[in-house]
Amino acid sequence: QVQLVESGGGLVQAGGSLKLSCAASGRTFSRYAMGWFRQAPGKEREFVAGISWGAVVTYYADSVKGRFTISRDNAKNTVYLQMNSLKPEDTVVYYCAGRWNMGVSKLRNDYENWGQGTQVTVSS
Repeated sequence: QVQLVESGGGLVQAGGSLKLSCAASGRTFSRYAMGWFRQAPGKEREFVAGISWGAVVTYYADSVKGRFTISRDNAKNTVYLQMNSLKPEDTVVYYCAGRWNMGVSKLRNDYENWGQGTQVTVSS
């Protein structure tokens, strides 16, 4: 098991930037594929971005491609989500997720470990 703690959320104006961090502790972080998901009230949790163990493979949702960048620092047991050109529709809770010893996936149910989430609010 790995414990995941997100940080970096907050309030930003449209067009602005935020960088989310997800710190991991417990099991060997470098063996986890990591993902970022987001969820609006009353809606299903949706995939945002994912990254493989060695950061060779990255995936993005079409809605964030070109604006968001996922990265990881295995020495610091941390995965990041750099969010640029933020829009009001990006206002939701963001979650990081870990998938042990498997490839990166866009599917929510493929991830075993989840953080508690961090709120991002983009004002127009």
